Amino acid sequence: MQLLTGSKRTYYLEQYPIDDFFSFDIQPYIELCQFEKGEWIFKEGSYPDTMYYMIEGKAKLYVTHKNGKVSLIEYIEAPCFMGEIELLNEGRYTKGIQTVSQTICLSIAINGCKEKLLADAVFLRRICVFLGQKQTAVTAKYTQNQVYPLENRLAAFIQLSSDQGYYKEKHTEICEYLGVSYRHLLYVLAQFCEEKILEKTKKGYHILDDKRLAKLAQEIQ
Repeated sequence: MQLLTGSKRTYYLEQYPIDDFFSFDIQPYIELCQFEKGEWIFKEGSYPDTMYYMIEGKAKLYVTHKNGKVSLIEYIEAPCFMGEIELLNEGRYTKGIQTVSQTICLSIAINGCKEKLLADAVFLRRICVFLGQKQTAVTAKYTQNQVYPLENRLAAFIQLSSDQGYYKEKHTEICEYLGVSYRHLLYVLAQFCEEKILEKTKKGYHILDDKRLAKLAQEIQ
């Protein structure tokens, strides 16, 4: 993680103001930070003293089960909060969050303003709306897994998870996330390659036809 200061800080704070999220002056408690692709924003099992508001980028949320198996829960896209549940529940340890692309966040030092945050009706209302939207998205994903073909769901997933024109997620991880067999996933990826939507390369699957991919993905949006 790298702290951004000076003109970069000024630029991002002007482009992504969050003062309206709070009834008090939040500026003394925030920093602007940049995570590189593959960095951990939260290590699983830690108890963070920082809440983040992602303003650019993507990340993955993981959980490790008692049997040691690691599952991908969801993809996180800007704009969104991270660490809000840990703020609201003192006894809760965080799940793992790892960046998919270079990510810019506003960090809020909880220790310095926790009581203000928990007493701030404006902020708490914002968090309630955010959590409601998150739950709606989770429900929608579950429903989509039941009623839409893998072609549509995979197209939407590739759009969500790709970085700089390439898709390169682990097949086993995505099979579990989308609720499909390994064989079925490989079949659809091969189909996309035959139709010149994707091209398999050493760097991953290169997206050749954004429009056709978007058309498939729009079926479930």
